[in-house]
Amino acid sequence: MSQIESDPELESAVPHKRRERYKGTHPHAFKEKYKELNPEQYQDDVAKVIARGATPAGTHRSICVAEILEVLRPAPGETAVDCTLGYGGHSKEILARLLPGGKLYGLDADPVEIEKTKARFLADGFGSESFVARHINFAGLPKLLEDVPGGFDIALADLGVSSMQIDNPLRGFTFKRDGPLDMRMNPEKGASAALFLERITEKKLAAVLRENADEPAATAIARVLIIRQGSIKTTRGLADAVRFALVASHQTEDEVTKAVRRTFQAIRIEVNGEFSALDTLLARLPECMKSGGRIAILTFHSGENRRVQGQFAEGFDSGLYSAISDTPLYPTAQEKYSNPRASSASLRWAIKA
Repeated sequence: MSQIESDPELESAVPHKRRERYKGTHPHAFKEKYKELNPEQYQDDVAKVIARGATPAGTHRSICVAEILEVLRPAPGETAVDCTLGYGGHSKEILARLLPGGKLYGLDADPVEIEKTKARFLADGFGSESFVARHINFAGLPKLLEDVPGGFDIALADLGVSSMQIDNPLRGFTFKRDGPLDMRMNPEKGASAALFLERITEKKLAAVLRENADEPAATAIARVLIIRQGSIKTTRGLADAVRFALVASHQTEDEVTKAVRRTFQAIRIEVNGEFSALDTLLARLPECMKSGGRIAILTFHSGENRRVQGQFAEGFDSGLYSAISDTPLYPTAQEKYSNPRASSASLRWAIKA
């Protein structure tokens, strides 16, 4: 051991910082959940959660990994883009197959999560020669052609909300824990869901609920949300308002919960302009791909699926694509059982002509 390593004065100059303590025997507030906030340090606990068919909070379990790899067929030396980097699970599997000589670009609109993922990839040995993360919405994909003038061999988009966003109540994506009603993928831009509800009309809100989530009780829910307009500031406040709107309908608790979930989905899509961004991505994808380039898109509800299916079919008819998926691929029954968040996923693919 060197003198520097054993110098007691230097050791005392950087005192060990203990993590914050919480009341009781178990942490309740998300900010106190040290394992969820730093899952990489608690791999044994993560493995136990996965073994019982759940997703560890603070992480994300990638869906249809085997199916995506089969569709995209990444090979050494190729260039890929993951339009929705998130936790980086899909990207890491693809990148491992691009080396040596290949490169992957990861896009994400979320400034919080992209920095965490960049740090994980760097720690795993993926430097700038093989991995580049860009903080942009995937609608801006053509901007990358400045760095990749020949286009991409592979493009992937996983349109699901990441588990890290859902699990953190401060982001406002879920009704399972109370938090500020935000829902923005990029908290630094645009209006929050609370402000969105303050500004919208009843007629427009009902249309949003129908178009973005196929909500059958859209009219009743919109009426209550407008009656309470200006007072709904939290995720619990929104969920309670939806439940109140359905009291007279005598629905089961499960049906009411599904309506709450659909309402959150519809508002989140509108707050983030998800459908318009997806339409832009689908329209610009062909120009960003090399001849023979492979595209895979993972969708999670009918609005996304219709758009992907329609654009791929239109591209095939016009000669932009040489082949497309006739029917979507789905997660296996085993994956749905072990990871319930995969249950609504479907995968479509296309090949650039």
